Amino acid sequence: MKLLHTMIRVKDIEKSLDFYTKLFDMEVVEKRRLDDCWLYFLEDKQSGFQIELTYNDETPKDGYNIGSGFGHFAFGVSSLEDFTKKLKENKYEYLYEPFDLTGKGSMIAFVKDPDGYEIELIEKVQW
Repeated sequence: MKLLHTMIRVKDIEKSLDFYTKLFDMEVVEKRRLDDCWLYFLEDKQSGFQIELTYNDETPKDGYNIGSGFGHFAFGVSSLEDFTKKLKENKYEYLYEPFDLTGKGSMIAFVKDPDGYEIELIEKVQW
């Protein structure tokens, strides 16, 4: 068995595509039309894991209620310092600035995507 992808609904597909492709180097590998929505499959080049962005024809004006069940995505980065530069260049901000989770050098940080989904960044030298 292999985990293939996870799906989230988005309010503004252009903002979401910009966020995931520019900050996380994900690539749109497929775009598919269904009866009432567009599906955009973005792939992580290293792992092959995909995020499916669903853009419904009838998207609520205020976006979707994320609820309390969803936690966050997690991405490994080799350098939070380099990611911070990319984040600022693309005019995004941290939800939680980088901090040492364990007191032993395990650095993490959090950002939110345009729809409010949280993303954890974990700094690791080797992935």
